[in-house]
Amino acid sequence: MAALKVGDKAPGFTAKNQHGDTLSLSDFKGKRVILYFYPKDNTPGCTTEACNFRDNYESLQAEGFEVIGVSTDSEQSHQKFIRKYNLPFNLVADEEQKIVSDYGVWVEKNMFGIKYMGTARTTFLIDEQGTITHIIKKVKNADASQQVRELLG
Repeated sequence: MAALKVGDKAPGFTAKNQHGDTLSLSDFKGKRVILYFYPKDNTPGCTTEACNFRDNYESLQAEGFEVIGVSTDSEQSHQKFIRKYNLPFNLVADEEQKIVSDYGVWVEKNMFGIKYMGTARTTFLIDEQGTITHIIKKVKNADASQQVRELLG
């Protein structure tokens, strides 16, 4: 599958959130969506990024955004992560790697010479009609929401 680019229609998805509720991208039609992909719950970089979105969540919502996090962790893992850090937004459980594959962020990684498949930390900004307006590939964990704002001017 060709890599997604700005101007493409965001791939739709239906998956379970941390409560086991079905969540679809189409549920957010009419809102701007910050769809962020991260490697793993409760790891330092992912926690920093999630807490940055948490700390700025109210102002992002006031600007018409909904924040949705996606990782390949389970609903139970997401529940613990949300409880521990008081995260106010949905985390989607993509245990079958379908969404990360559709968005092109399930990639080969290399740590200490060991190759493995994992999620590339990436943020997609999606407009009210479901079109990708920005793709952030070099996410600054501690400034994730500020990166979004800078792109939007």
